[in-house]
Amino acid sequence: MKEVFAMWRHTQLVVLVALSAAIYAAVLIPFKGFPIVPGYIELRPANAFPVVFGLLFGPAGAWGAAIGNLIGDFVGGTLTLGSVGGFVGNFFLALLPYKMWSLFFRRDDNMETNVDSGKKFGVYILVTILASTVCAVIISWWVDLLGLFPFVVFFALIFFNNAIMAGVLGPILLLALYPRVKRWGLLWTEIMEPEEVSSSRLQRTGTILVWAGAIGSVVVGLILGLSQQAPGGLGIGLALVPFLIAIVVGAFMLGGREQVEAAQEMIAGEGEEAEA
Repeated sequence: MKEVFAMWRHTQLVVLVALSAAIYAAVLIPFKGFPIVPGYIELRPANAFPVVFGLLFGPAGAWGAAIGNLIGDFVGGTLTLGSVGGFVGNFFLALLPYKMWSLFFRRDDNMETNVDSGKKFGVYILVTILASTVCAVIISWWVDLLGLFPFVVFFALIFFNNAIMAGVLGPILLLALYPRVKRWGLLWTEIMEPEEVSSSRLQRTGTILVWAGAIGSVVVGLILGLSQQAPGGLGIGLALVPFLIAIVVGAFMLGGREQVEAAQEMIAGEGEEAEA
């Protein structure tokens, strides 16, 4: 996951962080007036953006989603300690889709992060479900730990909000944005160098850890949450820590370098064809 830090060397990606954050916050803020849980959750069509930004802008999209959510909370008047969980959760909502993408393709396959084929659409839905689950677990665990809201209810609201919005609106956004972003040379895979991105040597192990952490935390969280009358306390707080650690460690093991190498090979091939 070293590209998350190495990206700050690239001016274009820094600008994309700011752009992603601004767009995400700008779409979040108007819907603060349609709360599901006042002060915590509202109807969020904007939740389609983190997954799309992650696939297009990679680590810049992840930082942009995290910062944009924080800005949305601040401007919308819902900034609380719970916003810390929102920052981390939205970071992973954008991070995991681009980190998991290449796992489903061979080296000689077209790895472009678009949904212009049935296989790619299926991969998009799968990584969206995983990212939505992890995001919901992180935020729900955090607000339950703070005693703000029960894990079970909060998890369900966040997961379905994320998954439905990203699953329905995300493909439309990708189909519209991907060709333009590629034409403008703003895809993260065309900006970063292969050595700046994590290799995929431990990708399968990382994938197992992330999936196990996500599924385990949901199962244990729901079991404990349904038997618990009120939020707070160390029950869910301690029980989910091993699963959250598995998710974070697994995310560090996921690759991404092969996407950059494939993109640059494609650019080189297009250049040779143009010269010919």
